[in-house]
Amino acid sequence: MTAIKHALQRDIFTPNDERLLSIVNVCKAGKKKRNCFLCATVTTERPVQVNVVKVKKSDKGDFYKRQTAWALRDLAVVDAKDAVKENPEFDLHFDKVYKWVASSTVEKNTFISCIWKLNQRYLRKKIDFINVSSQLLEESVPSGENQSVAGGDEEAVDEYQELNAREEQDIEIMMEGCEYAISNAEAFAEKLSRELQVLDGANIQSIMASEKQVNILMKLLDEALKEVDQIELKLSSYEEMLQSVKEQMDQISESNHLIHLSNTNNVKLLSEIEFLVNHMDLAKGHIKALQEGDLTSSRGIEACTNAADALLQCMNVALRPGHDMLHAVKQQQQRFSDLREQFARRLASHLNSVFVQQGHDQSSTLAQHSVELTLPNHHPFHRDLLRYAKLMEWLKNTDFAKYEGLTKNYMDYLSRLYEREIKDFFEVAKIKMTGTTREGKKFATLPRKESAVKQETESLHGSSGKLTGSTSSLNKLSVQSSGNRRSQSSSLLDMGNMSASDLDVADRTKFDKIFEQVLSELEPLCLAEQDFISKFFKLQQHQSISGATTNEAEEMDGGTLSRSFTSGVPQTVSSEKDMIRQMMTKIFRCIEPELNNLIALGDKIDSFNSLYMLVKMSHHVWTAQNVDPASFLSTTLGNVLVTVKRNFDKCISNQMKQMDEVKISKKSKVGILPFVAEFEEFAALAESIFKNAERRGDLDKAYIKLIRAVFVSVEKVANESQKTPRDVVMMENFHHIFATLSRLKISCLEAEKKEAKQKYTDHLQSYVIYSLGQPLEKLNHFFEGVEARVAQGIREEEVSYQLAFNKQELRKVIKEYPGKEVKKGLDNLYKKVDKHLCEEENLLQVVWHSMQDEFIRQYKHFEGLIARCYPGSGITMEFTIQDILDYCSSIAQSH
Repeated sequence: MTAIKHALQRDIFTPNDERLLSIVNVCKAGKKKRNCFLCATVTTERPVQVNVVKVKKSDKGDFYKRQTAWALRDLAVVDAKDAVKENPEFDLHFDKVYKWVASSTVEKNTFISCIWKLNQRYLRKKIDFINVSSQLLEESVPSGENQSVAGGDEEAVDEYQELNAREEQDIEIMMEGCEYAISNAEAFAEKLSRELQVLDGANIQSIMASEKQVNILMKLLDEALKEVDQIELKLSSYEEMLQSVKEQMDQISESNHLIHLSNTNNVKLLSEIEFLVNHMDLAKGHIKALQEGDLTSSRGIEACTNAADALLQCMNVALRPGHDMLHAVKQQQQRFSDLREQFARRLASHLNSVFVQQGHDQSSTLAQHSVELTLPNHHPFHRDLLRYAKLMEWLKNTDFAKYEGLTKNYMDYLSRLYEREIKDFFEVAKIKMTGTTREGKKFATLPRKESAVKQETESLHGSSGKLTGSTSSLNKLSVQSSGNRRSQSSSLLDMGNMSASDLDVADRTKFDKIFEQVLSELEPLCLAEQDFISKFFKLQQHQSISGATTNEAEEMDGGTLSRSFTSGVPQTVSSEKDMIRQMMTKIFRCIEPELNNLIALGDKIDSFNSLYMLVKMSHHVWTAQNVDPASFLSTTLGNVLVTVKRNFDKCISNQMKQMDEVKISKKSKVGILPFVAEFEEFAALAESIFKNAERRGDLDKAYIKLIRAVFVSVEKVANESQKTPRDVVMMENFHHIFATLSRLKISCLEAEKKEAKQKYTDHLQSYVIYSLGQPLEKLNHFFEGVEARVAQGIREEEVSYQLAFNKQELRKVIKEYPGKEVKKGLDNLYKKVDKHLCEEENLLQVVWHSMQDEFIRQYKHFEGLIARCYPGSGITMEFTIQDILDYCSSIAQSH
């Protein structure tokens, strides 16, 4: 252990100016036994620092390296685990607890004793030594003679001081001056002693020589103190002389301060008076304008506006502390309040009169608009009222109760006025929609007054404005049971049992224009009124006011505007846009019911009108939402659009329902089914209406529903058909559907178009094969038997040895079908096909040409069977392919 201690001192601690006092070989408790050394060290320079250093052997070589160091002042507890029994384990509590196991108990005790001594000598701090033998600590106390034993290490620390570099250099120089310093140490020591005695003598002489100089210096100091006393006496006399002057100057300074304070107060008082006069003095002209100003002329309104602004500024001036206690200020404030109340009352009375007069003046113009589909223009009225906009803002800020009253009165007067105008406007629109009709195709002529029209239209609608009555009030057209294809079922697009095919296209165009004109008249009317309300009542359309969120605008009736208005004071609203929407809802409360009534009437006249209405309404809703999605116009048109969409969906559902209910005649051929032709009519009309429309998706969905219903219904009718073969019904109708979809080029129905073409092709082929089995029936049966034998495993060249299929039987069957007989059979087949097919679709030549090709294919098939099964027999058909072509051409030309 001594060798290790010496090596550690040399390699690790000496380079760092440290001395190693104690060492213990340890390993960490509870882990893999990896030995290291804990060293107690002190620095050689003062102040002395005491450390506990962890040293371990390097993994790369046979040398030691410093791993961790802890200052002894950071040590809190030393736990020896057991004070009685020998136990090599101990704990050191620094920033955390470090558990160690010493290689021997003796080393552990020696190390702990060293730690205790270093703490007592250098730190004197409270380190808890627990589970440590008291005897061990007592032995460590340095006292009496054994101090040199017990505290040997500490004394050695103080007595031994290593030479620094300067001291080493001086000793070397001195030893170089004495060559025998090393060989004869006694002579060297004697020389040093003599030189030291010489230096001591010199020092004593120097001290004795300096004593005289000290005495001289003391005399000089005494003289200086006397001079200082004389100066102090003179200064005391001067101070007494200046004391009286100081008192006089203090009196002058106090007098000047009082004068300055008085001037400052006067300036401040003048400033306060000027402030009150400048800010709380209302000109006589303004007072006169507020009391007697003309509110009818533009000049008078401007004067009143300026006076009201000046009054508001005077009332809102920020008074300084104490101003409100002045009697004159209180009087002036009361005068301002009286002026404000008087002018607010006069302004509210005048504007109420203007609102009432507007109602009378506007009513006089209704007569000239009653015959035209236009709404009266309110721009002049808005222009006149906007002159009062600034005064309304003043009223809103100063007397909210009167502002609220004016708002309610405006809504009451204008709602009644607009209700009369809008109802008359919609009555004119309904008259123009119903109009005159041609006999047997449209409604009866309506030569009646507006009151009669109103009575009829009210009978068509329920209280909610939606269609609730039956269709019994309309003319009903029965379906004739003739040979025509439209006589075999009720019309697909029958709205109120009225055939859509009988409706004039001009009527639909007329309805479309009327409905567009209605929307075009309503839209600027609502936008103009909304813009006026925003400007006149000073409500922001595009900016929300911060505040508590309120519920949606509730319907206003009984004189209650909204939750935003309460008596006396303005309340915080979630948005002034909500306020505008509430006022618009009260003023135009009749627009939505009237629009719903008009939509129900248009749907009653012709359900195709729902297509026009859906496109027009969608466009106007889209336009309104681009301007302001939350506006009254956008919300109202959006609600009406929902009704229009429901009518459109109802129209599609009715068509599909009528397809399911269609019945066909059992005595006449089917031909093109009515709902197939009417789908073509519907699609053509819809494509013209929805061209570049915003809601194209609704039409595409309707197309998908309708075409699938058409497919299902065609198959249903084909299965039920007794007069016309199923393949003919499927072939003709799917050919018509394919032609319609190809012509209209509806992108969403591309898959259905391909399906219709496939069904048409399949059923054409099926019909041709089925029909061709009849002209050569026995020959067909014979060769079917031949093919059956071959399929059973008989070789083709051996079929002729079968009794039922020998050459004689084949010749017998062939003789039954000479060319003349074949031509006759084909002629009968042509006539039968002609009876099956309808003229509208014009498929006779297509079917006949397909039959010719199929017949030739069968002929070649028969010839091939004869050549393979009856080789070398020389048997051939009694007609050739050229004969077949001639027969078919001749038959087609003859018919």
